[in-house]
Amino acid sequence: MTTAPKLSFDVQLSDHARTAAEREQVLASPGFGQIFTDHMISVDYTEGVGWHDARLMPYGPLSLDPATSVFHYAQELFEGLKAYRQVNGSIVSFRPFANAGRFNRSALRMAMPELPEDVFVESLELLVQTDRDWVPTTEGHSLYLRPFMIATQAGLGVNYPSRNYKYMVIASPAASYFSGGVSPVSVWLSTEYTRAAPGGTGFAKCGGNYAAAFVAQRQAVAQGCDQVVWLDAIEHRYVEEMGGMNLFFVYGDRLLTPALTGTLLPGITRESVLTLATELGLKPEEGRLSIEEWQAGCESGELTEVFACGTAAVITPVGSVKGADRAWTVGDGTPGPVTLKLREELVGIQYGARPDTHDWIHKIC
Repeated sequence: MTTAPKLSFDVQLSDHARTAAEREQVLASPGFGQIFTDHMISVDYTEGVGWHDARLMPYGPLSLDPATSVFHYAQELFEGLKAYRQVNGSIVSFRPFANAGRFNRSALRMAMPELPEDVFVESLELLVQTDRDWVPTTEGHSLYLRPFMIATQAGLGVNYPSRNYKYMVIASPAASYFSGGVSPVSVWLSTEYTRAAPGGTGFAKCGGNYAAAFVAQRQAVAQGCDQVVWLDAIEHRYVEEMGGMNLFFVYGDRLLTPALTGTLLPGITRESVLTLATELGLKPEEGRLSIEEWQAGCESGELTEVFACGTAAVITPVGSVKGADRAWTVGDGTPGPVTLKLREELVGIQYGARPDTHDWIHKIC
């Protein structure tokens, strides 16, 4: 854990916060990532000084010089996690220190300063406590939290990384990530484009990875699919991940997920599913799976279910696969029992309907 002098957050409350009626209207149908709460967090970093000027402030635009480094060299990163209103009325987050650790691993890869993990978690707590009325009460809804860091030094030199940075957190009430809820999604195999290569930034949660993915996602939609599946950069045969989510393949009581080789995002939901799978009597393992093995497994009936997982999508079944020269259905195209059971367990822990035996739940208020 990174250590630093204790930061004290200055609190400036908004004088134009939405009314209860306006907020209720948004929460009735929040969508995903479209409407934001009344406040945000900002903390600055200066080389030689460290982190300073920690603030909770009204949500609003930023003023940045046109030569700001993030605009030109994409030196930035982000995280994603949620605040849940549990059945007992308390508001919690799920494994926020795991997100803090991944945030700092991404920072190291992007030549950015690490943020003390306690500051990361405190910033989430302060924002959620201040905007607690934005945490939905509707079952399955949540408050999505987006911590991020950008390089803020003005100048066009490329010899060294920025000397100045800004860490921020914004929050957005969220319904299901996919409009169909837990309905199976269709996926497109991207053999033309590559998400990440060995030695690159695949394991870091940086925006460049997602910007480079848009063209393949647009191709997937043009092919009538919901999401893109990424393959390895060398042979374009081995499955890596789906969009920004990790994939799992169910063979009876065996659960296979692509191994973390530096090109995949080390998902916190992925790690949690591996733990829960063992407790449910499954045999989880990490390895490699080619698209030929995926298709053959489905056609033989040996591979019965496939699902993707991530903070935003939770656990989402994959129902069909399409590529330039092939197409097939997973199982009977409907959500399978293993997928639904794992989702039930995970969501149950997050919303307080299942016991938290791993201390994954972090109470906020």
